[in-house]
Amino acid sequence: MMTVNDGLYLGFDLSTQQIKVIAIDEKLEPVFQANVEFDVDTPEYKTRKGVYTNKALKEVYAPVAMWIKAFDILLGKMKDGGLDFSKVRSISGAGQQHGSVYWSYGAEEVLEKLDPSQALEPQLAKAFSHEMSPNWQDHSTASECDFLEEQLGGPEKFAEITGSKTHHRFTGPQILRVRHRHPDDYKNTARISLVSSFFASILLGSIAPFDVSDVCGMNLWDIPNEKFDEKIISLVAGGEGKEKDELLRKLGPVEPDGGKNLGCISDYYVKRYGFAKDCIITPVTGDNPSTILALPLRPLDVIVSLGTSTTLLVSTPVYKTSPTYHMFSHPTTRGLYMGMLCYCNGSLAREKVRDDINEIKPPSAEDPWSSFNEAAMASPILGTETEGEMKLGVYFPLPEIIPDCQAGTWRFTSDASGLHETDKGWDLPSADARAILESQNLSMRLRAGPLLSSTGQPRRVYVVGGGSRNPAICKLTGQVLGPTEGVYRLELGGNACALGSAYKALWAVMRTKTDGEIESFEDFLGKRWDESTMIVKVDEGYREGVWEKYGKALKPFDEAEKYAVNY
Repeated sequence: MMTVNDGLYLGFDLSTQQIKVIAIDEKLEPVFQANVEFDVDTPEYKTRKGVYTNKALKEVYAPVAMWIKAFDILLGKMKDGGLDFSKVRSISGAGQQHGSVYWSYGAEEVLEKLDPSQALEPQLAKAFSHEMSPNWQDHSTASECDFLEEQLGGPEKFAEITGSKTHHRFTGPQILRVRHRHPDDYKNTARISLVSSFFASILLGSIAPFDVSDVCGMNLWDIPNEKFDEKIISLVAGGEGKEKDELLRKLGPVEPDGGKNLGCISDYYVKRYGFAKDCIITPVTGDNPSTILALPLRPLDVIVSLGTSTTLLVSTPVYKTSPTYHMFSHPTTRGLYMGMLCYCNGSLAREKVRDDINEIKPPSAEDPWSSFNEAAMASPILGTETEGEMKLGVYFPLPEIIPDCQAGTWRFTSDASGLHETDKGWDLPSADARAILESQNLSMRLRAGPLLSSTGQPRRVYVVGGGSRNPAICKLTGQVLGPTEGVYRLELGGNACALGSAYKALWAVMRTKTDGEIESFEDFLGKRWDESTMIVKVDEGYREGVWEKYGKALKPFDEAEKYAVNY
């Protein structure tokens, strides 16, 4: 039997383009990392950025067998890299949110009888009634979303119950579409997993329950009452009797404890790789819920993920819903919720402006963002020094989720006479550098404020993702959002999502119980957290007068977004 002090704790991240793993010790120190890129390491599946795209049908999906093959390869990399599997005490993970996996009626038996002399992929490839998993980028379910909202009473009602209005990518509308377009596959489905619970299942050797946070990304779960909403289930299933009961059986249970011991790892991994028999599997959550676990978030703290998309995450005790953002149950802490804003137009929009500027003023050889950053910092707040006037832009090279808007670029001036769509007075394209950063942050401030406090001002903003390395992006984030203690970048681990999963695996094993109360994840992580090595301050945040000036821009910016939506 291993001791606590020599144990390792694994966090996996099954994302859109790759699968990653981080191993940490009990001091939170990463001791091993590896990844497998789907396009590069599983070329036989011929995906592009991890997915297939059918533009005519607006479908984006991935082959489930490819993920299994990639996991086989990753386990091989871990073995070749010298990871001592026998020291792993606990495993957790994260999966790309909203994707669904459809198990056949023979899948459970296949999982239970995995042959350790063979790789996973050839054994599990036929365990699915539907071979593809809809991806979060999918936009094929417009009619299903419209039907569900019309039957339930509109987007506000859907958000009140499920935490979100219906979205194309959410699992409920996707299941409805599978039932309509692939009725035989749906009929032959014994269980439906999310990507998260699918991954937990192949680790356990049995079908795992949904995670209490990730289930909130389905448009099926009644968050306040902690159960599947029977009317929505009936609508997706096609009836209130046996159809509803059948879908509930396919969905299975939801695990409310994010640190629950779901069982020991499958014997397959014990015999093939040398994992300890008593290595436990804990619930695997979604990628965004896992990201908030990479930091000991306190009330009024915000995470801004600056990747391909831009995502804002906040931990809050307030369940306040809106069709313009998402609410989830917290992945570890009962009574807390995760508020989330998710924008398609993150780095893609910033990069488009950068490229336009670079055509006129080539950047330095060392930094492709140098000309963009110089332009952003040279421009005055809101594009003008004139009191009472401002320049505002809305930049969507792709159709946007928040707000629900077509692709396009709109520029405005605002003064005492109102808001005017015009390029007049704009020094293009250099003026767009500051304006796009202000636009993205104003949109987040407009929507996240009600989740924070009466003032809408955060305590801290933590930035993660590729954009967190850009000083201009961090500075504008600090100026617009105005955190009282500043903007900080996560330094440790490289991948916040996998790291949060590893922390959760550690908490599941080592959390204490006092007078019947289990130690909270926040308290557990906070005791072990060393700010001097794990984060670095990248901007001072609140500046007197600046945050207030941006506050005056919220109303005209709201009008600008609404103009773009109705364009």
